[in-house]
Amino acid sequence: MTDSVHGFVERLAAVELGPSCTNFFDQTVPGNAVRRQNLELYLEEMLERRPKVLLVGEAPGFRGMRITGVPFTNRVILGGSANSFGLFGPGKGYVLPPDAAGVAAEPTATVLWQVLEEVEFLPLLWSAFPWHTHKPGQLLSNRTPRPSETKLGTPFWQELAELFGVTSIVAVGNVAQHSLQRSGLSAPKIRHPAHGGRSGFKQGLEQLLENGMQD
Repeated sequence: MTDSVHGFVERLAAVELGPSCTNFFDQTVPGNAVRRQNLELYLEEMLERRPKVLLVGEAPGFRGMRITGVPFTNRVILGGSANSFGLFGPGKGYVLPPDAAGVAAEPTATVLWQVLEEVEFLPLLWSAFPWHTHKPGQLLSNRTPRPSETKLGTPFWQELAELFGVTSIVAVGNVAQHSLQRSGLSAPKIRHPAHGGRSGFKQGLEQLLENGMQD
């Protein structure tokens, strides 16, 4: 399984993207090695836990996964105290890259993990477009990935679902839902936790759990 995870991350790093996109796993950039290592560590640890649910979000933010390499995290989550699931925090082996210094923590990641702890639910996390999309000429910005871009990400969430033996895939927000639908998958959608979506995100998760979705 470790070889599978390593190969997955290597393939992710090798993807060539179009304008206004950044592959922050690209092997030609030395600083990206830390992000690749962090992602491998996350996936290997999650493999041990065998979650059966995959939450697919939109795309990494420039203050979140773009910095850490781990879906729906920020520098505070990665380097702070361990959460109730025993993930991240000191002694887990995650390393913050040098360009994390001075970057404000992405609030969406904080909200998401707070809610997951509240509902006591640990799914596998990923994005429809697992690289960073930004506004032209503005690396420190975010933009919504285009349908042609999320198509590049489809084989990656599909590979993760197969590797983990996922039985349920849930779209987090409209971008993810449309991306999953274009691949032929009809998946339930819940509210994205960004932009005041905390309550809706929590309610959506609780409803799915009440309806029998299991981790």
